[in-house]
Amino acid sequence: MAKPKVCITIGQMYYSRMISSAAMADLALFAEVIHHQGQKPAAKADLIDLLADADACITSWEVATLDEDVIAAAPKLKALVHLGGSVKGITSRALWDKGIKVFSARPALARDVAETTLGLMIIGIKNIVPLAQHVRSGGWRDSPYWPPRELHQTKVGIIGASQVGRHVIQLLKGFDADILLYDPYVSQEEASKLGTRKITLEEMAREADIISLHAPLLPGTRKILNAELLKMMKENCILINTARGGLIDEPALVSELQKGRLFAYLDVTEPEPPASDSPLRSLKNVVVLPHLAGCITDCSHLSVLAVEELRRFFTGEPLINEITPKMMDTIG
Repeated sequence: MAKPKVCITIGQMYYSRMISSAAMADLALFAEVIHHQGQKPAAKADLIDLLADADACITSWEVATLDEDVIAAAPKLKALVHLGGSVKGITSRALWDKGIKVFSARPALARDVAETTLGLMIIGIKNIVPLAQHVRSGGWRDSPYWPPRELHQTKVGIIGASQVGRHVIQLLKGFDADILLYDPYVSQEEASKLGTRKITLEEMAREADIISLHAPLLPGTRKILNAELLKMMKENCILINTARGGLIDEPALVSELQKGRLFAYLDVTEPEPPASDSPLRSLKNVVVLPHLAGCITDCSHLSVLAVEELRRFFTGEPLINEITPKMMDTIG
């Protein structure tokens, strides 16, 4: 029986970063692999040529959308696995209309983002950045940022029980933190099973020592942290955003930061990067990072997860990371 044909569309420039040699060896055991030979990720015309005889494809960032034209040119296509988080940029309704299964390697990426988030929580609550700046200027412990706090028994607010948010919750359990959760899609019972206490955004703003954003950017979540909530936040609250910049009312955040009340760690902004004259680039109580929370140098573990998903699909085993049409309204 002929092996299914799997087309990798990511572009040769990303192979060393995205593709594991072990994953390729595993893929070759059950599939014939077609490689996009271009240096850059496949454009629409490339996809139309590449997928003509493909049973499945592997995509990643910058690959063109698999729209109606592409799907029409891919009569055998049965599955798509995305090496990344959101599939919104590369999928279209035409995929599901034809019965093509869509999967994402986002759980592997979520782990990376969660680990970075935990690191920022520790750095933030220990006041490492402002204290290091103070020592560099000749000071020592004679600083408004002394003494630092510890993560254990700290109230940590998680906005969004996404895959990243759930990973963060698991990591926090080793620190005996009081984990607060806001997510309208999670019941009280599920929140308790996760080891969290479900509360309102207003309660979180008033109670949390750290607030970390992990919600998707949707019409209903844009500027979910608005001026009113930002003003409610406790003195010296640490705000962390490794999700999407549009979740925060940025001018309102700048206003609160200018008062010296909060300290923010922003891996994402809107726009990205911030304008050259943005106060976020000069305020001492904000650290803006160049969108690095996910994997940067080595993302090959995403391909390991993708190949395992394809193996399960073609052998008829239960699927793990399928993305359904119903999920598209609630994921970023």
